[in-house]
Amino acid sequence: MKIIAHRGNLEGPNNLAENKPSQIDLCINNSFDVEIDLRRNKNRFYLGHDKPEYEVDIDWLSERSEFLWIHCKDLDAFTYLLPHKSNFNFFWHQKDDYTLTSKHIIWAYPGQTINANSVIVMPESFMDLTDLKEMEMYGVCSDYPKKIKKLL
Repeated sequence: MKIIAHRGNLEGPNNLAENKPSQIDLCINNSFDVEIDLRRNKNRFYLGHDKPEYEVDIDWLSERSEFLWIHCKDLDAFTYLLPHKSNFNFFWHQKDDYTLTSKHIIWAYPGQTINANSVIVMPESFMDLTDLKEMEMYGVCSDYPKKIKKLL
């Protein structure tokens, strides 16, 4: 099962570290996948949840592609990645109950029913994390991946 660090958080929300390239590398070096927020503006890529904050390039993304779950935050980022779908795992969603990633994994909005091909997102917001042990899923995306790794 994949454990995915939400925006690069390891032990809870940390607005100063979220989507920061060095934090993403720290997560990968600790054997976690990472959900990142990607934007594209004037042919440049940026990481950042609410606004473009950290510029990265396509090589940076490619070098980490096997560990990244790319949440496209604008149409330009999503459209750019479409022809490269074999290289990247990306998706677009707002508050949809479910979305399908480019690798055909179901990304489930917090609190939705899941199955063996689903990623449960932010379970800490709606359930006791110890219940994850009894669930069948593809992965879990959380601000607390270190805690979840210990539980599982």
